Amino acid sequence: QKKRRAATARRQHLKSAMLQLAATEIEKEAAAKEVEKQNYLAEHCPPLSLPGSMQELQELCKKLHAKIESVDEERYDTEVKLQKTSKELEDLSQKLFDLRGKFKRPPLRRVRMSADAMLRALLGSKHKVCMDLRANLKQVKKEDTEKEKDLRDVGDWRKNIEEKSGMEGRKKMFEAGE
Repeated sequence: QKKRRAATARRQHLKSAMLQLAATEIEKEAAAKEVEKQNYLAEHCPPLSLPGSMQELQELCKKLHAKIESVDEERYDTEVKLQKTSKELEDLSQKLFDLRGKFKRPPLRRVRMSADAMLRALLGSKHKVCMDLRANLKQVKKEDTEKEKDLRDVGDWRKNIEEKSGMEGRKKMFEAGE
């Protein structure tokens, strides 16, 4: 039990140390982001100096409105470009989908594998036993049966039909039945 307590205490100590390290890293990242933000603002937004007269204030407002308009134009242009490229992307994906539908994929073929090859593939180098499943099968010779001989002797089916047609053919069938 002492070992268990020591192990859990050590785990708790390690967890708390890791959490402290993570907290200091998060604080460092937040400070770095704040410094980066201040640098960006200092670079892109010069400090505002308010003039004292009304005319100078109006000129400043006109300059600010001109900058706002130029930024809006850029934003509009980028939105139009984005919409155009997204439309092209949709068209291309639709064409790709249509092309996929036109061509039929070939069916997968069954791979014939011997039992030895299958065991080697499954077990790897562990497989040492050789299995020849065909070794114990009986050899069967194909013999001609009487039905096959009859079928060969029948010959052309048209002659057969002509012989059975009419009254003579029916008489032969009647006599054969008795």
